[in-house]
Order: sequence, then structure tokens, then C-alpha cells
Amino acid sequence: MKNIIIVGASGHAKVIIDIIELQEELNIVGLIDSFKPVGTEVCGYEIIGTENDLPMLIDTLNLTGGIIAIGDNYTRKQMADKIKISNPEFSFYSAIHPNATIGKGVSIGNGSVVVAGAIINADSTIGDFCIVNTNASVGHECIMKDYSSMAPGSTLGGNSNVGLCTSVCLGANIIHGIEIGSHCIIGAGSTVVKPVEDLVMVYGVPGRVIKNLEKGEQYLK
Repeated sequence: MKNIIIVGASGHAKVIIDIIELQEELNIVGLIDSFKPVGTEVCGYEIIGTENDLPMLIDTLNLTGGIIAIGDNYTRKQMADKIKISNPEFSFYSAIHPNATIGKGVSIGNGSVVVAGAIINADSTIGDFCIVNTNASVGHECIMKDYSSMAPGSTLGGNSNVGLCTSVCLGANIIHGIEIGSHCIIGAGSTVVKPVEDLVMVYGVPGRVIKNLEKGEQYLK
């Protein structure tokens, strides 16, 4: 099996470790994290450095690549960009839980994570570094652009699009055929019934724009 490293050591890393172990295709040699000390154990694996140590770790541990375990979309993008610049040969793998349902003609990009219970229906396209979380449902012929995410229990109706770095939060619903812009936050429990422009936070039933956003603003709690 190919040796890989997990980038990040949060709860999302634990979810990814579980998926990789179940897939039995990749060998996790450790984790790297910018905030937790070296030697800290996460699900039986140690933190062995930070992203700045990656060139050395690639050489010494025969790493072929890894998976970024960062739940925040914009932070995940920043980390991916940093690794791509400093380690251009580093490969980004996807993690797809065996208990996810993947329809015919579905495309899933590099570095994306599909969690247990997720459903992605026919002819949908999941971009690079996306997250489709527990019991999230992506309808037929949808597009999730790079670094976007569907939180647990969220629903994307058929023929809908989710923009770059956009977060669809817990239990939110987007009806069919809706276009959601980039760097948006769709608040927990909201129902979106009309298109959403870039850089806004939407909340409520029906969903309404409640504020404008800057790139990288945190999810609605």
C-alpha cells in the first residue's frame, strides 16, 4: 500500500482515518499539524511534524501523498495551495467510505472526502477537496465546485450547483435547479428556494441573505 500522511489532527482527521482504514488501500504513516505538539496521538497515529516538515518527511518516509483533514473550506484551500507550491509532486488522495452511495456517472475529484451514509446521485460532479458529510444527499446532475462542503444531513436537489468554497451547513436544504455562488454560507436548517450570489450568508426558511461575507469567514454556528 502507498504511504500517506494526514494533514490536520482535528475531529475531521479521525473521520478520515476511519475511512482510510476501511478502504484498506493506503497506509497512514502519521499526521502533521500546525497547532498540536509532535508526539500527540490521534486514533493510534502520531503527529510527526508540521507542513513545513513535509519535504523531509516525503524523503524519509517514502510518502506518495496524503489527505487534507481540515473541515473549514477556505483554510483547506490555503493549506492545499501551500503544499502544491512547496511540494509539487505531492499527490492528494480521496477518501470514500464504503457505506456511501455513489451513483452511476459520478465524478469525484482529488482530495475529496465522502463520509458514511452520504448519497451522491447519478451524473453529479464533486470537485477537488470537497466534503460530502454524514447523511448528506447530492441529487442527480449536481455540481459541487472545488473546496465546497455539504454538512451532515444537508440536501442538494437535482441539477443544483454549489460554488467554490461554499459551505452548506447542518440540515440545510437547497431545492432543485438552484445556483449557489462562491464563498457562501448556507446556515444550519435553512431552505434555499432561489439563486444565491457570491460572498453572502443565507439563513432561514425560506433562506434570505442576512449579511455579506469576506473570503474565509467562519461558518454560521
